[in-house]
Amino acid sequence: MPLFAAMNADPQVMEHLPATLNRAQSDRLVGRAHDHFDRHGFGLWPIEAPGIAPFIGYIGLMVPRFTAAFTPCVEVGWRLARPFWGYGFATEGAEAAVRYGFDQGGLEEIVSFTVPANVRSIAVMRRLGMTHDAGDDFDHPSLPEGHRLRRHVLYRLSRTRWAGHNAPGR
Repeated sequence: MPLFAAMNADPQVMEHLPATLNRAQSDRLVGRAHDHFDRHGFGLWPIEAPGIAPFIGYIGLMVPRFTAAFTPCVEVGWRLARPFWGYGFATEGAEAAVRYGFDQGGLEEIVSFTVPANVRSIAVMRRLGMTHDAGDDFDHPSLPEGHRLRRHVLYRLSRTRWAGHNAPGR
């Protein structure tokens, strides 16, 4: 939990989120993640890099807690500690989460969303084969009007597109 709290307190890691988290807020997030697993049978996995670090972030599937035009849905998401950006960990982990969602979870669609300025996460979404339609973009209902992070882009991935994107020989 101390490594998770340190990641959540890093302004660079949290740049595209409303605020950094203090230790108590970070610990509550862990509690919500455990509750999500209990309710849905899936959630956020803590990620390690064997031989490198015991904890580098989290990746997994979540059911968003807010209501929007595209909910209910399942989202693939990630958050990595800054020293582990740029090594492909997010893409590799997100691919595993998506594969789990489609193969074991029986999902028909998985979404991901972020603010337009979060080009690193958008690049991961694209590498997963997710598609973007500007008509799906939305104002995050948890953020007040005028908030710099309110506007979000939505990316989608269907089971059929995933199967084609990951076909042998591609």
